[in-house]
Amino acid sequence: MSTLEIKDLHVSIETEQGTKEILKGVSLTIKTGETHAIMGPNGSGKSTLASTIAGHPRYTVTSGTITLDGENVLEMSVDERARAGVFLAMQYPVEVPGVTMTNFLRTAKTAIDGEAPALRTWTKDVKAAMQQLRIDADFAQRNVNEGFSGGEKKRVEILQLELFKPKFAVLDETDSGLDVDALKVVSEGVNRAHAEGNMGTLLITHYTRILRYIKPDFVHVFVDGKVVEEGGPELADRLEEEGYDRYAAGAGVAVAPAVQG
Repeated sequence: MSTLEIKDLHVSIETEQGTKEILKGVSLTIKTGETHAIMGPNGSGKSTLASTIAGHPRYTVTSGTITLDGENVLEMSVDERARAGVFLAMQYPVEVPGVTMTNFLRTAKTAIDGEAPALRTWTKDVKAAMQQLRIDADFAQRNVNEGFSGGEKKRVEILQLELFKPKFAVLDETDSGLDVDALKVVSEGVNRAHAEGNMGTLLITHYTRILRYIKPDFVHVFVDGKVVEEGGPELADRLEEEGYDRYAAGAGVAVAPAVQG
């Protein structure tokens, strides 16, 4: 069993108005085999947490720690974090012109594992994963995310998840922009990766709809850069009925109405 531990994490960014603190003392422990859902309104710091775990250079950790099995994640480069077993499914996957899906996937797998996968087995695994995620076989020869729809980009993120087999997956609003059918396909992929690899999952979302397909063990409510309440799956049900207003009122922040994507 592996453990990803976040302790009293404070994170800031530089803006035109000066330094702004986004995360204000976040503590969270995730073990392999567990699924944690982080829910909260826009601007509460959920995506900042995801990017900080992955090592985005825009975010500055001012205090606190992130460790993976006791190793200091904050001292690792982005590629070292990936090799250690941390995976980020981005909220807005980027296009990579000039790099085909086939080359990207095999190169990334080689970098993560330290050796190239056996070509015959790898080709079979890629084809099988693409079929399960309903990704057309022609996409293997297309450039990464170039011209892909929002739903296609999200399915490609989960394709990477299934093939790279990380210890911990951070899914940053993977459900945004998906219709019901695509949501089911993506959720099934996450559940397969979770079951096959005994993976720990940190699922960031505004809405409970994805939690109908990916069942969380723990739910954490995020408001104004802090975890303000924690519980089991029943907490997500309560959030669907009550929303975030009562948390925001206690934190002294305003919550704009969310629009279902």
